[in-house]
Amino acid sequence: MQQILDLFSQQAPLVQTFVGLTLLGLAAVAANFFLKRVILRLAAPYIDPNTTTDDKAAAWAATIVPLLIVSRGIELVPNLADDIRTLITHAAQAAIVVSLAMAVVRLLAYGNELYDRLPTSKNRPIKGFVQVAKILVLCGAAIIVISVLIDESPLLLLSGLGAITAVLLLVFKDTILSLVASVQLTTNDMLRVGDWITMPSMNADGDVIDISLHTVKVQNFDKTIVTVPTHKLVSDSYANWRGMAESGGRRIKRSITLDHNMIRFLSDEEVEDLKKFKILEPYLTAKAVEVAKWNAEELKGDDAPVNARRLTNVGTFRAYILAYLKWHPRINENFTLLVRQLAPSSEGLPIELYCFTDTTVWHEYEGIQGDIFDHLLAIAPEFGLRTFQQPSGLDFSNGLTGL
Repeated sequence: MQQILDLFSQQAPLVQTFVGLTLLGLAAVAANFFLKRVILRLAAPYIDPNTTTDDKAAAWAATIVPLLIVSRGIELVPNLADDIRTLITHAAQAAIVVSLAMAVVRLLAYGNELYDRLPTSKNRPIKGFVQVAKILVLCGAAIIVISVLIDESPLLLLSGLGAITAVLLLVFKDTILSLVASVQLTTNDMLRVGDWITMPSMNADGDVIDISLHTVKVQNFDKTIVTVPTHKLVSDSYANWRGMAESGGRRIKRSITLDHNMIRFLSDEEVEDLKKFKILEPYLTAKAVEVAKWNAEELKGDDAPVNARRLTNVGTFRAYILAYLKWHPRINENFTLLVRQLAPSSEGLPIELYCFTDTTVWHEYEGIQGDIFDHLLAIAPEFGLRTFQQPSGLDFSNGLTGL
C-alpha cells in the first residue's frame, strides 16, 4: 500500500499538468465553438449575403480569442517546464498575429468588393492598391511573428533590413514596377475594365477583364486569355479603343483601286445619262453650269476639245461616292467625311473612303462597311470604270482564247 501511495505522489505533478493542459484545451475549443457556431450564426443575418469575404474575416478574428486563452492560461498550468511554457506562449502569440493579419487581409478584400459595386470602380479600380496593402500587412505580420518566436524586438529585425535592401529590391523588382505602373494607370485613367486594347507585342487584342497589381487580363476575341504584366502597359505601346467606343462612331478607312486604263473624259450624252442617279443629279447640274461658264470665258471661240474643261468618269465617281455616303442612313455626318484620291501606283488608282459609322458594335460596323463596298464595286461599271486586280489564271486563259 505504501508503494502505491509513493507512486501516486511521484505521478501527481504529471497528472496535475495533464489535467491542466486538458482543461485549457477544452476551454479554448469551447470558446472557438461558441464564437463560430453560436455568435457568428446569430450575426449571419447582418452579414453581406453577396459575399463570403466578410464572414471569413470574422472567422479569423474569432480565432484570436481561443489563442488568447491558450497564451494566458498556460501560466496557470501547474508543474509545466518553463521552456515548454515559453514555447507554447510564443506559438500562441505568433498564431494570434497570423489570425489578425488574415482578418485584415479579408477585410481589405471585402472593401475592394464593396468598391467594385460602385459605378466609379470601372474608371478607378483600386485592386492594385488593395494588393499592395495586403503585401504590407503580411510582411509586417511575418516580421512580428519571427520576433515573437525568437523573443526579440521587431526593431532589431527592421534594423537589419538595411543590409539586405538591394536583395529585397531585386526580389520585389516586378512588384515595385507593377505598383508604380498601377498608380500611373489609375491616376491618368489610361486603362479600365471593359476597355478594348490591342497590344501586338503581347498578342493581346480584346477586352480588359481584370486589372490587378502584377497583371492585366485581356480576353481576346477568340476567347483566349492573355496575361499582360502591368508595367508593360506603361513601358510598351498599346492602343486603347475606348475613345472610339465613347464617341459613338467607328471609322471606315478603305480604298477601291481602279484600273488606270478605264479613266477617261465623259461625253455630254454620258453626263446626261448619269443624271438618272438622283443623288448625283445636283452635282452634275452644278458642274455643267460651272464648266460651261469657264469654257465660254476662257476659250473665246477655241473649239479644240483638248483645251476645254470636261468631266471625267473617275471624278464623277468620287462625287457619287461622297453623295452616297452623305445619303447613307448609317454614316455619321458629325465626323470627318471625305472621299480622296491616293497616289497612283502599279496596282491602279486608289479611291479612299474616310468616314464614320453611327455605331461601334462590331458586327453592325462590318455589315455597314460591307454593304457600302458591295454597292460601290457593283456600281463602278456604270461610270465606265473597272476595279483593278492582279491577273489570275482565268485572265490568262481568256487572253489566250482571244488570240
